[in-house]
Amino acid sequence: MSFGVIALGDYVPERVVANDEISRWADADPSWISSRTGIEERHYAEPELATSDLAVKAAKPLLAALSSPEEVGAIVVATSTPDQPQPATASFVQEQLELATVPAFDVNAVCSGFLYALTVAEGLLSTAESDKCALVIGADKYSTIMDRHDRKTVSLFGDGAGAVLLAPVPDGFGVQSSSLLADGRASSFVRVEAGGSRVPLTPEARRQGRHLFRMDGRSVKDWGLQFVPKAVHQALDKAGWTVDDIDRAVFHQGNTRLVQALGDALGIDSDRLALTAPVLGNTAAASIPLTMAHEHRRRPFRRGERILLASVGGGMTAAAVTLVWH
Repeated sequence: MSFGVIALGDYVPERVVANDEISRWADADPSWISSRTGIEERHYAEPELATSDLAVKAAKPLLAALSSPEEVGAIVVATSTPDQPQPATASFVQEQLELATVPAFDVNAVCSGFLYALTVAEGLLSTAESDKCALVIGADKYSTIMDRHDRKTVSLFGDGAGAVLLAPVPDGFGVQSSSLLADGRASSFVRVEAGGSRVPLTPEARRQGRHLFRMDGRSVKDWGLQFVPKAVHQALDKAGWTVDDIDRAVFHQGNTRLVQALGDALGIDSDRLALTAPVLGNTAAASIPLTMAHEHRRRPFRRGERILLASVGGGMTAAAVTLVWH
């Protein structure tokens, strides 16, 4: 049995944070942000909204595509900004959506989280031997962990959520292959140091800003340009595709320049590259499903279209998935 994406959902908060506002926080010229990142604006959620709330707003409309909510056999939420350390954010999503007692859990591979979650969900469905579907969500609220004085990170990240229904599709359609990579030697490149068992969130840790997001942007880019193509070529080989077979590619929207650099490295021209970074920024685990939803509205995916999904994330992680639109 094959499984593919049968519905797409997304949610972007109303509040727009443009480069002028970032520049006041971080003492950075708006033109520096634009030229360096290709990002013009990002969206921030209201303080009272948690990551699970964003996830529910993206996922709830998808349930209308089902004849019954009981068709959902699993809920997998990719996030690196959970509602709280435990239980899983997926539990709160399950409660709000009033879904049955099916498996519900989180996956944290930072910005690669959605593709990790999609691969795990496809594996769950494949072994379940049923015709149920999985609700796979990427959601993050990075505005809560930003150091607004750090222009290299606060200029990049925004909030949002994207969701897909992964369900049985005819053979030859749906997910064709995946490749997941991780390199723990590079774990320091992307981090939030405090708040776990290694560095408790003490008043001193908070004063030191260790509860805030940190990233070595140059190292992330260098790592990504080495390992994302590796993951992509592994996934293409498994699917029996070449780069020329790809009709459209949806990359993690780390920033506009990174998307373009990955396209160049893989030989994928701009006409085949989906792009939302200029108006949404980096929405972490939400990035790929959000961009898929926006791209589908802009130019609907056609039946039989070959789509490549690829990402780089903290850990460091890389992932690629190939799928044929049903």
